[in-house]
Amino acid sequence: MEIRTLRYFLAVAREENMTRASEQLHVTQPTLSKALKALEDELGKKLFERHSFSISLTEEGALLRDRAEDLVTMADKIEKEFVSLDDITGGELFLGLAESYQIKYIAEAIRKLKNRCPKLRYHVTSGDTEQVADKLQKGLLDFVVLAEEPDPKKYEFLPLPEADVWGLVFPSDDPLAKKKTFKPKDLLGLPLFCSRQAWENEIASWAKDSFGEYRLEGSFRLSYNGAIFAKAGLGYLLTFDGIVDTSEQSGLVFRPLSPRLETKLYLVWKKFQPLTPIAERFLEEIKRTFG
Repeated sequence: MEIRTLRYFLAVAREENMTRASEQLHVTQPTLSKALKALEDELGKKLFERHSFSISLTEEGALLRDRAEDLVTMADKIEKEFVSLDDITGGELFLGLAESYQIKYIAEAIRKLKNRCPKLRYHVTSGDTEQVADKLQKGLLDFVVLAEEPDPKKYEFLPLPEADVWGLVFPSDDPLAKKKTFKPKDLLGLPLFCSRQAWENEIASWAKDSFGEYRLEGSFRLSYNGAIFAKAGLGYLLTFDGIVDTSEQSGLVFRPLSPRLETKLYLVWKKFQPLTPIAERFLEEIKRTFG
């Protein structure tokens, strides 16, 4: 199975049309059809349903698309890494970042590094721990920021300098805005928004016996989206302080949980995996930035 054939396959899956895909790839339609037929023969599965004017993926085709996207991304990353090996002024850096005000430390390290390496190009994927950890494990990312302590058998890591504080975000004109903090029983009966990961871990641990009576109104991977729903009066968002704008003009307030709930974040990279020269420089800059 060749990377080139997977690129052909992904183009057809994306365009759902052989003609458009062949034009995009700059190959003839017969060449493209022959390559896809050979791929189906190699895998022993039908990958496409052919219709009069379009093509759609079979169930097996959809599975291959997910795998092929990772493989092609990895191939592109390897190619860029080798191109930049001898370039001391730049290179490609791939990061996966959880939401936190502490990402400012990552940005500061990149700013300083870019002053010394002007050809540095960085690519940022945002998401929760599950999303970015999966990409790190597959080798698609160089570093990730996770909101849970990593497995030291699999990863190297550095804790970020501070800790993120949990609380509720909701409209400033809500009667509950008079409260200074929220205890576990104060959340009973409230429609709550939270990431699924935090709900099942940090919030469950903090709430203890009250947790079984909590009502999860909806789950959000990104706090910004959850804040939009909270501002509309649909519920109360459980999130880190500093992620959502809660200034006087925002119409939202943040109230911390009591007892205080904090989460440490970690910069993580795979153990025993050689880093590219630019990734090594980034790590050195991070260590200086973290102090």
